[in-house]
Amino acid sequence: MARTAPQLPGILRAPWARTKREDAVPERARFGWRGSRAARGADESTVPKRESAAPRRGVLGGGWAERRAERRALAAERKRAAEPRPLPLVIRVPVMLLAFVGMVVFAVALAKVTLVPSPASVPLTHSNLRPGSSVQAYLAYGQPMDTIKQIGGNVLLGVPFGILVPVLAPRARGMVRVVALTALVMLMVELVQGALVTGRAFDVDDVILNTTGALIGWLILGRRLGRAVHARKPRPVTE
Repeated sequence: MARTAPQLPGILRAPWARTKREDAVPERARFGWRGSRAARGADESTVPKRESAAPRRGVLGGGWAERRAERRALAAERKRAAEPRPLPLVIRVPVMLLAFVGMVVFAVALAKVTLVPSPASVPLTHSNLRPGSSVQAYLAYGQPMDTIKQIGGNVLLGVPFGILVPVLAPRARGMVRVVALTALVMLMVELVQGALVTGRAFDVDDVILNTTGALIGWLILGRRLGRAVHARKPRPVTE
């Protein structure tokens, strides 16, 4: 019958056998979680670390940012130099007074042209709510002189708005605001014509032609006058 060797306690075993078995035990089991982290940190501390390249990138980025700020400042200086300077107050006030007088004269002329009753035209007048219908009728059936008079007269009637509004109203000197203001005023005039004036009728084409004339006046002269009289203040340069 074969005999098995007795199992001795760990204390009584040979030192070389005990050391070999303990080396096979994981580090976490021998020293715990903190011990393993400390041992790993000690091992890593002996490894030489590579130098970081962040300072070099920071220097390059700083130089690029400075050059970009210089370019922005230079562009702002050039734009400010190209912008028209405001007129002196001694010249600006008479110009605005002259524009105001011109607007009053234009308002009187507009009232005489559009708000004077015309009993003889009662059988010929009719309201038009379809855009382009009256213009198409003038071009198709009207006499050349009558067509030029009606279409050209309505366009010329709106030109003073495009010239005088940018001078009198600095906040309304933009294209969209000038066109919107002209359309609103002419719409009110047409409504008064159709409701209160004998021999007059509401025509949406008149509003469109008047607004087109205001746009033409703004493009030709009103935009330049508005910039000359009410030049914008230069904005501070922000880096």
